[in-house]
Amino acid sequence: MYQVGYTGKVLRIDLTNRTAREEQLPVEMARDFIGGAGFGIKYLFDEVKAGTDALGPENKLIFASGPFTGTHYLCQRIP
Repeated sequence: MYQVGYTGKVLRIDLTNRTAREEQLPVEMARDFIGGAGFGIKYLFDEVKAGTDALGPENKLIFASGPFTGTHYLCQRIP
């Protein structure tokens, strides 16, 4: 179902417990929240309570790339 740029996977790393697990990225999320910025905002909104300490252990550090990462798509000139 995923095409061009998405692998359909999310890697969650728990630094406190030193564990990692892989999850499937829901197709609906890939469609509704485009790119790394969209995913990042969605995960923060759903999983971090308002008023959470920015440097606290209950906060999230999210690295998310978009579907054009690693391509030359954005470097092409428009005629």
